[in-house]
Amino acid sequence: MPSAISIRQVPGKPGQVYYPLERISLPTPDPGPTQAVVRLSAAALNHRDLFIRQHLYPGTTFGVPLLADGCGVVESAGSALETQRWVGRRVVLNPGTGWRDAPEGPEGPKGYAILGGTKANAVGTLAETAVVDAAELEEAPAHLSDAEAAALPLTGLTAFRAVFTKSGNATPGRNVLITGIGGGVALMALVFLVAVGANVFVSSGSEEKIRRALEMGAKGGVNYKEEGWEKTLLSMLPKERSTLDAIIDGAGGDVVEKGAKLLKQGGVIVSYGMTLGPKMPFMMTAVLKNIDLRGSTMGSRKEFAEMIKFTNENKLHPVISRVVQGMDNIDALDSLFEDMKKGSQFGKLVIQITKESDCSKL
Repeated sequence: MPSAISIRQVPGKPGQVYYPLERISLPTPDPGPTQAVVRLSAAALNHRDLFIRQHLYPGTTFGVPLLADGCGVVESAGSALETQRWVGRRVVLNPGTGWRDAPEGPEGPKGYAILGGTKANAVGTLAETAVVDAAELEEAPAHLSDAEAAALPLTGLTAFRAVFTKSGNATPGRNVLITGIGGGVALMALVFLVAVGANVFVSSGSEEKIRRALEMGAKGGVNYKEEGWEKTLLSMLPKERSTLDAIIDGAGGDVVEKGAKLLKQGGVIVSYGMTLGPKMPFMMTAVLKNIDLRGSTMGSRKEFAEMIKFTNENKLHPVISRVVQGMDNIDALDSLFEDMKKGSQFGKLVIQITKESDCSKL
């Protein structure tokens, strides 16, 4: 029987508890006609996985494999001819179901169900195998390693929707600020925007993270811990385009207040998360400048395919902070969560479930 990593229930209140990791057994895969059995080779963390361990995520449950990001090879499939064609192919999994192609949001009657750790979806990627509908698979970009491919799905999808669908500013010469550089979504947004020729600026509380973002193609960066960083940022913008066109933000907090000073008339703030808290004031100064605040979460199956295609065509690479080997060492897995707790990572945190050569032999 294949195994997986889940969380074990212990007493404690949401936000105060920290559920330990435990190894569990999964049923022997028995795919339906349109399903595929993926032998997973790598999986990656997202911030939601830390929230799940803290019981701060909706639908947190036990006995369900953790994580939504994964890469592997299809080792068997159901009887449908369209499904059989996937056997032997290296794939990445669409990290959520229930959202086909509607631009405004999930159209599925049961809502959007993200993989890993909740009651909404029994599949997770921190496992030896996953049984999924073959329609939710995309071939892994050939230029990516298994670890890189596993790092791509959720953050790539979230960043792609925020940058292309929501911001309206993924074009050459536009000035875009990405806040909190270092997280997976922020870094993928940087990768995508640099690829289209936008002028990308970043903010962080870490000078080292700013330096690394500049090496990746950012035009400038500011430390948000410094007083008056907004003026510093404005001084970095091109003279011929002296305001920001858009802000891609995952922190919340005072981004609207600061953004009103930085954005052009009719500028856009795309919010894909609020790590500083669940509320974000919308200021009258933003109203007077006709600034749009647009929420953006994950993305559709259509956008997932478009994101993979864009990554392939431009030979883009997600940034990986650290990789640990195997599911046997719980302490090593815990250390990845500690990186996320501290905010010390620059890029994705990845588990190499099997050796890459093992996966290629299937």
